[in-house]
Amino acid sequence: MEAGGLPLELWRMILAYLHLPDLGRCSLVCRAWYELILSLDSTRWRQLCLGCTECRHPNWPNQPDVEPESWREAFKQHYLASKTWTKNALDLESSVCFSLFRRRRERRTLSVGPGHEFDSLGSALAMASLYDRIVLFPGVYEEQGEIILKVPVEIIGHGKLGEVALLASIDQHCSTTRLCNLVFMPAWFSPFMFKTTSGHVQFDNCNFENGHIQVHGPGTCQVKFCTFKNTHVFLHNVPLCVLENCEFVGSENNSVTVEGHPSADKNWAYKYLVGLIKSSPSILPTEDSDSLMSLDLESRDQAWSPRTCDIVIEGSQSPTSPASTSPKPGSKAGSQEAEVGSDGERVAQTPDSSDGGLSPSGEDEDEDQLTYRLSYQVQGPRPVLGGSFLGPPLPGASIQLPSCLVLNSLQQELQKDKEAMALASSVQGCLIRKCLFRDGKGGVFVCSYGRAKMEGNVFRNLTYAVRCIHNSKCNQIHHGLRSGIVVLGNGKGIIRNNQIFSNKEAGIYILYHGNPVVSGNHIFKGRAAGIAVNENGKGLITENVIRENQWGGVDIRRGGVPVLRSNLICFGYSDGVVVGDEGKGLIEGNTIYANKGCGVWMMSSSLPHVTSNHVSYNGLYGVAVFSQKDGSGELPGGHGAQENFSEDGDAVLWETELEKDEDPLRRPVTTALVESNSINHNGASGLYVQSSEALHVLTNVIHANGDRGITVAQSSQLTRVANNSISCNRQSGVKVEAQCKVELRGNGIYDNRGHGIITKGDSSIVIENDIIGNRGSGLQLLPRSDTKVIKNRIHSFRAYGIAVRGRAKALVQENIIFQGKTSKTIFQQISNNRECVLQNNKFLVFKKKSDTWRLVNPPARPHLESSLRGPSAAHSGQKGTAMATRITARVEGGYHSNRSVFCTIL
Repeated sequence: MEAGGLPLELWRMILAYLHLPDLGRCSLVCRAWYELILSLDSTRWRQLCLGCTECRHPNWPNQPDVEPESWREAFKQHYLASKTWTKNALDLESSVCFSLFRRRRERRTLSVGPGHEFDSLGSALAMASLYDRIVLFPGVYEEQGEIILKVPVEIIGHGKLGEVALLASIDQHCSTTRLCNLVFMPAWFSPFMFKTTSGHVQFDNCNFENGHIQVHGPGTCQVKFCTFKNTHVFLHNVPLCVLENCEFVGSENNSVTVEGHPSADKNWAYKYLVGLIKSSPSILPTEDSDSLMSLDLESRDQAWSPRTCDIVIEGSQSPTSPASTSPKPGSKAGSQEAEVGSDGERVAQTPDSSDGGLSPSGEDEDEDQLTYRLSYQVQGPRPVLGGSFLGPPLPGASIQLPSCLVLNSLQQELQKDKEAMALASSVQGCLIRKCLFRDGKGGVFVCSYGRAKMEGNVFRNLTYAVRCIHNSKCNQIHHGLRSGIVVLGNGKGIIRNNQIFSNKEAGIYILYHGNPVVSGNHIFKGRAAGIAVNENGKGLITENVIRENQWGGVDIRRGGVPVLRSNLICFGYSDGVVVGDEGKGLIEGNTIYANKGCGVWMMSSSLPHVTSNHVSYNGLYGVAVFSQKDGSGELPGGHGAQENFSEDGDAVLWETELEKDEDPLRRPVTTALVESNSINHNGASGLYVQSSEALHVLTNVIHANGDRGITVAQSSQLTRVANNSISCNRQSGVKVEAQCKVELRGNGIYDNRGHGIITKGDSSIVIENDIIGNRGSGLQLLPRSDTKVIKNRIHSFRAYGIAVRGRAKALVQENIIFQGKTSKTIFQQISNNRECVLQNNKFLVFKKKSDTWRLVNPPARPHLESSLRGPSAAHSGQKGTAMATRITARVEGGYHSNRSVFCTIL
């Protein structure tokens, strides 16, 4: 394109010398010239933007090396924002009669400094009229008394920022004012550098050092490109305040405090600030080189589904042998049998396999041909988030997150929650965006029904970034890159789509009835827990990636009652989820993967509902339930009491206030529940119970764990284990220690490398289970155990169907017991043990080579189809919050001073 016969490149060179007013006039000539002016974005418009003393780089202070999408648009936005303070001048003029006949008065410029018209700011203000400009030339100006602003004025420092310093205490009584390019310091007689109660104040490109700024509603303020060094901004009942592109450094307390509900009275500037905010471009997420890691959730192995196994069995012999004789010397079966441990537990000496267990039918054994078959099904791991499957973690492997856990854009995240969308579109309280908070104690403190919205901020090297207490409904924090957030004292709000990492304490604390929605965040590499819910905290925590934290990924204690749903909790240096003393809540549909400690650690004094989670490849137990309620013994690792959370002595006050809000209709929940989880490939037992309280373990798939499927080491009250699939674990399927009360009902216990069930338990019940294909005995009853064995189907490939060791007390009634190899009998017991009673059992021996038996009437257990349930994709935030409320109303428990092997809080 050519304009006026000259090449485009030459026109650009000519126009690069024009000033802003001339560029504006040229753009009005015609469309060709308009497009020509727009094409100067990276040249002249960039020069104008960076050369303006009233602003800084558009992406300062967080990304000053990243250019904006359009320099012209960035300069335009700043120019329009810098004129907000004068908007009410038009309102005043239009309200005066005969304004058309009045000549508009020109603004004066008053100069202050050595050799100029005035020698002090106070003397210039005494002569100023409406909307005059007061220019302070380089120097230090110290005012000995409080300055009262009675008329709207603009006070600007001449030269570079830092050349004009003002030591003063300013109280604004006029409707509007603007201060630009100044360094503020407090006067000797007051820490307040500026305060206003009703007017509008605008700060551009200023520095504030070691003092306070105070704005009371209906007053408003607009702050941009300012630095606050050890300065506290206090906003009380403000209807609207905008803090944008500011830096807060070295605070001794909070950098910004937002207190009180936004005032219903609004000054003239409110509508202009609303329009300015809505016209601003939306904030898009930025990528941090250290914040995202790829996670390939697709397993290298094939996807799991229930598989059919055939046990092939050779000829027959007498089905029972009441003698306690040992195998004949030189017996082949005896030489191939698994080793017997000191506690009588057999561990098969077989090579490893990819799924943690081998099907007996596939073994190559040197013996007679095997001809008889018994068919059954083994449940494998279930799909995890995104419908994919997890394989073993490989060091340095590329990791790609499923689509449901990728950090969304702001608009994508808001579309998932109508309440979030409504809050985002509302403009009320304090808007803090693209600011940097660093190297101090606190960032933003919101209290007493205060409202704040935070977007695109960076919080770095702070004791805490955001605290929300005392019924504050705020904290819609979008795309904050390094925030540590505290929500307490009935604080509510929405914490969405942040990268929260490398914090000294928990990435997010929820305390003292705090009840936020925490969604879509990446919380990683913290020195403590990823999320801590404590002291009756609540909240809906959903679809977050919580990884590589030093303590628990999520830590719930002391009445914490969150809904923890559909999160990925992985690669932690301790436990995945810790439910400590009096912890409660719903833990549903999470993937808890490759943590070095346990997948889920629960104190038995806690009362959570752990359901539909995928718990795999963790270093220790998949799920562990520990108790020290009776005061006896030490927990593994020698852990003791948890420290109390208390900051600035507020804890006792908050607890006293909030006790009044307790629901009088609270009904106690007395039993913790572990239900419908897939617990597989963990380093130790899939489920470990050392508890003095009741526990229900229902409809779980416990598969291929590095020790037993379930270990009950202590259970003075009933532990109910029902309708679980327990298969392919490296040792026994289930082990019950002495003096434990356990009910095993409706479980399928298959292909474990030790015994199916081994028990020393007291008053235990084994009823209606399928115990098939295990390497040791199907069921082994050890001395001093007291067990009822009723209506089970039992088979052992290598050993006895049921083995009664020593003086075990047992009632064995109405069981179907299949014969295994010819060298083993179906049932073994001490001949003179009269405390073992057999009644109406059926011992099945294969008689023909063509016999093939299947588990029918009923079909192979467990019967999971009707009982399994996963987290519904249709769960809404409102439903989750309602669930949290219901759990809160039902839960009640005592306080105990225990904590996890790896994890404590605060």
